[in-house]
Amino acid sequence: MASRPIDRIATGPAFTQADADALNARFAGVDAPAMLREVLADGVLGRVAVVSSFGTESAVLLHLVAAADPATPVIFVDTLKMFPETLAYRDTLVAHLGLTNSSVVTPDPDVLAAKDENGLRWSYDPDGCCAIRKVEPLARAKRGLDSWISGRKAFQSVTRENLPRFEVEDGRMKLNPLGDWVKDDLEAWFERHGLPRHPLEAEGYLSVGCSPCTSKVLPGEDPRAGRWRGWDKTECGIHGVPEATPEGDLPPGYEPFL
Repeated sequence: MASRPIDRIATGPAFTQADADALNARFAGVDAPAMLREVLADGVLGRVAVVSSFGTESAVLLHLVAAADPATPVIFVDTLKMFPETLAYRDTLVAHLGLTNSSVVTPDPDVLAAKDENGLRWSYDPDGCCAIRKVEPLARAKRGLDSWISGRKAFQSVTRENLPRFEVEDGRMKLNPLGDWVKDDLEAWFERHGLPRHPLEAEGYLSVGCSPCTSKVLPGEDPRAGRWRGWDKTECGIHGVPEATPEGDLPPGYEPFL
């Protein structure tokens, strides 16, 4: 009697660095709109979503995605510390671009009660605050994804130099369609397509995150200089840091300073 095939559950990573290298080679020289149309149409990224902060430059990536496939899932992490203007801008962009599959993820209320009961953790431990309000909620939202699309650009800060279009992080493919765009490219796209601007940009907020940790950028400063001003911190933790645990803790070696 023939033996029955054994059912196996795939537990390995969805993608490897070799996959990223192949995609970088495949789309070398292809512009971002065409690349997005192709990867979203042929399913090469598997289960994919856009992660957007709905910040000052977010409209460009979201416009490109909407033009390629407006049903692409769009995830927004509401840390519950966002500017009211950002929440309003999110609604404006979703409607303006015709995005049909947007969702919001928020921090775990039990984790907040245990680790940020008074809501002031940002003031003495911004890494820990980001871990429970942004990193863990996004990790939760990404659990069903094979890939995700980021709005990072190399020009934004020295920590984002040499940004590849395709990279692998925690076994998922991360796509940075605007990685090689510069500020003039973004400005031209806003003008050409009449995209709405974030209401705080005109006030000098060139990079907008949570309200307690975002300040205006002075002339000549790095566009992200207004984020976590006065702290030795340049990223919230969702880029390049291993995922947080369900309890909101970062892995060993990434503990908050305090």
